[in-house]
Amino acid sequence: MKKLKKYKVCRRLGSPIFEKCQNQQFARSLSRKKMKRPNMSTYNIQLLEKQKTRLGYGISERQLSRYVKEAVAEHGNPAVLLFQKLESRLDNVVYRLGLAKTRRMARQAVSHGHFAVNDKRTRVPSHSIRPGDKITIREGSRVSTMFSNLPERLKDYHLPEWLKFDINNLQGEVTARPTGKEEVAGLDAVLEFYSR
Repeated sequence: MKKLKKYKVCRRLGSPIFEKCQNQQFARSLSRKKMKRPNMSTYNIQLLEKQKTRLGYGISERQLSRYVKEAVAEHGNPAVLLFQKLESRLDNVVYRLGLAKTRRMARQAVSHGHFAVNDKRTRVPSHSIRPGDKITIREGSRVSTMFSNLPERLKDYHLPEWLKFDINNLQGEVTARPTGKEEVAGLDAVLEFYSR
């Protein structure tokens, strides 16, 4: 994957999609930039939303296009279905459980085989997780420095309502379909971009 200059990408997209950009300095520079930014066309807004989604989840153009096609083909609200598909990726669920500090770190940990889904080792970051699935840290990986101070790190961490985590067994569970009204609103522009 091509190495990104994250701060530069955040400024171009006008959103703190990477952890490096989530600070006060970036917020100040962004407010100055928004005052200078001219009115954008509908296409430009849709393109920015698509890039925010793609880079935020760390997926390729082909993967996002496939998720959009699947969401449009199913019955229901396509924006909600697309959001559920993106949030149900194994690397994202690991990130949302607080087991990795970033999505990129979660993807790498999954690729290295540190996690098991329903007691089966999985190395595929795009593996789709369904309600009732259990994600555990493998026995051999629990001694890794990545998980050494996990109880302290998760003490003040707030899980999304569709997840629960048992700190004693180091086991997470997906209890329902992912929900998020604010995130779904931005995905309408992504769907419009691909419907051209």
